[in-house]
Amino acid sequence: MKMLLVGAGGVGESILKILQKRDPDARWLEKVVVADYDFERAKEVVGHLNEKGRFIPEKVNAKHKEDIVALIKRHECDFVMDAAAPFVTNNIFDAAFEASARYANMGTWSVPHSDPGYGYGLENSFKEIMTDYNFRKHEQWKDKGLLGLICLGIDPGVVNVFAKFAALYLFDEIHEVHVKDGGNLVIPTAGENDVVFGFNVWTVLDEVLNPNVEWDRDKGFLVDKPFAGKEVFEMPAGVGPNTLIKIEHEETVTIPRYLEQYGLKKCSFKIALDNNLINALKVIDAIGLRSLQEIDVDGQRVRPRDVVAAAAPQPKNIGNEMVGKMVVGVHCVGMKDGMEREVFMYQPFDNQESVAKWGMQAVVAQTGFGAAIAIELIGKGVWKDSGVYSPEYFDPIPYLEIMEEAGYKYGLVEMDSEYKASQDKRVLHHIFKEAREHHENHVTVPA
Repeated sequence: MKMLLVGAGGVGESILKILQKRDPDARWLEKVVVADYDFERAKEVVGHLNEKGRFIPEKVNAKHKEDIVALIKRHECDFVMDAAAPFVTNNIFDAAFEASARYANMGTWSVPHSDPGYGYGLENSFKEIMTDYNFRKHEQWKDKGLLGLICLGIDPGVVNVFAKFAALYLFDEIHEVHVKDGGNLVIPTAGENDVVFGFNVWTVLDEVLNPNVEWDRDKGFLVDKPFAGKEVFEMPAGVGPNTLIKIEHEETVTIPRYLEQYGLKKCSFKIALDNNLINALKVIDAIGLRSLQEIDVDGQRVRPRDVVAAAAPQPKNIGNEMVGKMVVGVHCVGMKDGMEREVFMYQPFDNQESVAKWGMQAVVAQTGFGAAIAIELIGKGVWKDSGVYSPEYFDPIPYLEIMEEAGYKYGLVEMDSEYKASQDKRVLHHIFKEAREHHENHVTVPA
């Protein structure tokens, strides 16, 4: 596989480091073009990889589709990994199609109305709905024999795989899937009023301040105001209680798309955010600094959100100071053997271990790992098809096998339920062993 990576930020670099470790002899990843609008950053990332020949830096402005197409063709790339800012993802998606290359991203672009109509119905709140741009072009990609795989990372990404695994192997009927993103990361030296963006600033502004979405089979999509849906959830792996809020996230669209056939009735996404960040975001929103509309500043035309994204503390610069873990997973409710069952399947990532092993903070590395595993499955021809899909479409077992092999830990909490009371205590590897044996005896057809 010859890959073009568009976006050499923290997550982009994380993906490459993991792929390099997974395929040190270039058996399936032959070449990677590392492209960014900041050529110095692209060269820096290639320098960190320290492998001449396989990794090549390039400059590209992803706002210009024709430049991406030319780059793909010049380097004869057959796969494009989009790790750029959300607002250019449609451009990169279309460029890959035009250049006849397979494609993957970690999230999609949505555009809310300036005055959203909250309540049921996505069309009342969004001019462009998350994932719609991609899924609408499914037949075009299928006709051309190309794979477009959207929503790779930790969430969306790993959690989508967990949800599919749960639907296939943990439940006879899965009724609810609620994605929970939390942890206990702190910076011990942080000041009382310090604001920390743990992920791409652009993405945080989008996801948190956009109207949030949850899904109900009977009522449809419920759109709510930012910071709605507060709840306290007990996170495993020693993290403890997290206060979570709803935000806009693709899982609330993709998980119902593929898992409704297994009995799914409800789906939501919630995340834990630091109070200082919440307060800062509210101020940014209140004074118009999240806007994409250009304004005049002493004769210069600027977009307020670009200013915030450039001025805010960058995630790649704060890794060494943080201690604690990220825990991201799916809280699933359903029926098993005629009894109610409730589980939480999760991926824990310790920041100090991440910095020591990968040289980057946990949020970035955790996301990169999720994407890298899917890229490996594509590169090895395990996940293959034509059309546009998200991870729930594919068999989850090969993905989980690589997670185990690569030391990308995951766990399962059997929560109090009628089913738990009826069972002897079972550890995850026993459950996974049974699922793998079932998979080997009954080849899973993608749903």
